[in-house]
Amino acid sequence: MSNWLPKSVLCLRSYTRRTFVADLVAGITVGLVALPLAMAFAIASGVPPQTGLYCAIVAGFAISAFGGSSTQIGGPTGAFVVVVFGIVAKYGIDGLFMCTMMGGVLLLILGATGLGTSVKFIPRPVVVGFTNGIAVIIASTQIKDFFGLEVDKVPGDFASRILTLAHNFSTLSPLETSLAVSALIVIVLFMVFVKRVPGYIVALFLGTAAVIIFKLPVVTIGTRFGGIPSGFPTLKIPQFHSDLLRPLLSPAITVAMLGAIESLMSAVVSDRMSGDKHNPNVELVGQGIANIISPLFGGLPATGAIARTATSIRSGAKTPVAGIIHSLTLLVIILFAAPLARFIPLSVLAAILLVVSYNMGEWQEIPELLKLSRFEIGTWLVTFLLTVFADLTVAVEAGMILAALVYIRKVTQTTTVSEVTAEYIREGHTHILQHKEIPSYVSIFRIHGPFLFGATDKLDAIVSRLNEIPPIVILRLRNMTAIDSTGLQALEKFADQVHQSGRKLILCGAPEQPARRIREAGLHGHLGFENICSNIADALHRAKSMHGNEGAGNLVESRGTRSG
Repeated sequence: MSNWLPKSVLCLRSYTRRTFVADLVAGITVGLVALPLAMAFAIASGVPPQTGLYCAIVAGFAISAFGGSSTQIGGPTGAFVVVVFGIVAKYGIDGLFMCTMMGGVLLLILGATGLGTSVKFIPRPVVVGFTNGIAVIIASTQIKDFFGLEVDKVPGDFASRILTLAHNFSTLSPLETSLAVSALIVIVLFMVFVKRVPGYIVALFLGTAAVIIFKLPVVTIGTRFGGIPSGFPTLKIPQFHSDLLRPLLSPAITVAMLGAIESLMSAVVSDRMSGDKHNPNVELVGQGIANIISPLFGGLPATGAIARTATSIRSGAKTPVAGIIHSLTLLVIILFAAPLARFIPLSVLAAILLVVSYNMGEWQEIPELLKLSRFEIGTWLVTFLLTVFADLTVAVEAGMILAALVYIRKVTQTTTVSEVTAEYIREGHTHILQHKEIPSYVSIFRIHGPFLFGATDKLDAIVSRLNEIPPIVILRLRNMTAIDSTGLQALEKFADQVHQSGRKLILCGAPEQPARRIREAGLHGHLGFENICSNIADALHRAKSMHGNEGAGNLVESRGTRSG
């Protein structure tokens, strides 16, 4: 039964006053960070700023209270901006609320039926492709406010939007541009030199103060939206339209899948930073509850927010109580400081969103993807282009179809027909374990079969035992018939985890396809060339050499030697 309990309940068993103080500081800090982001995401989605705040308060509370991650922070995110903008433009605000609740029900079903782990079957090129595309679209929606352009109506599709903005670029406002550039510089400076202080908050405070003190004639939340209502979010049942149920099904599936992917990715980041282990099914149940409740209070779709989760952990968060305090902090702000929000300049919020879109883009993944096969590069490129120029739902569907075709191709290529010769038998002796002594300082594991997306979590069985096993780990790849980009990323992560535990990792025996992909992906940067061996005999010899050097007190870590 405890497998289905939220982390907020489990953490209370050993909760202390000291833990509460740490959660309190982290919760208030991330609440302040969430303030400009929640408003900016709402405005970029084509809805009033309070819609984002209500989502962060209500959904953020529910995700922390009912979710399966100890330090996850939930709320509106950039991933939903494109989807929400399209739904509101086509079906109105009531259509958005319906779609969000439908997505919440789907998330609840995914979690309750134990399908939370199914998200792992979405391969890396698809995830990176639509993340890159979403980042580009969000950035394009902020150009108007960043430069203070005079455009009556900005088109919804990317190509027309860029053409319209370029045509009206001569209407640029030097004052608003200066304010936005100044905010951008402040954020970047704080990100580089004062990492413990959130640059978003400093930029928001300074920009708002400048508008109030100097009475700057710029577009603000007050001039465009009339400010933010003060008081508690009001419970209001959305107006349901039965004729919209069928057309909203596809967007609802997109909301649910996007929410599941984003939240579980954020939970993995949270685990890595906090040393905890999230429960994916309970997390999806919490996400489902949050997305059913959020529209009842006029809120946006919600999911786990990676940047806010990381901020919370860095600020000292220990349990879901920090996420609850983050929601309460936002509630206090709209209760007592809502009148001041009307002075917030939209150019500053645009600068904040430009930084957010850049950070969420996962641009560092692109050089790694370009080392892969042309089929995986094509999957990423098609997903990216369709996200930008067509529709996110179409992009994910097309990306998954292409990924499935690539998967089938890889699996069929693993089937071979070859003659057993004397040379084949002779070469096989170097790979077999029989008659080879395995020393006590070595632990050997093997991967058998294709190591493609959907199978990479099987390495967790080794990671969970890292503190118990010997100091040198040999991973045999002799029977790994194929590997893809997701598998390569999993090996890189595994290598880093082994090294972080103070142990050494050796790979050996990879057949032609995996060996070539490992070489092209530059996996040696995580291991060292000498720790990728052709067979188990060489791997055991390398382990003996490493152990001997360590015993002599002059062991040099291969990772440090090759990548340092």
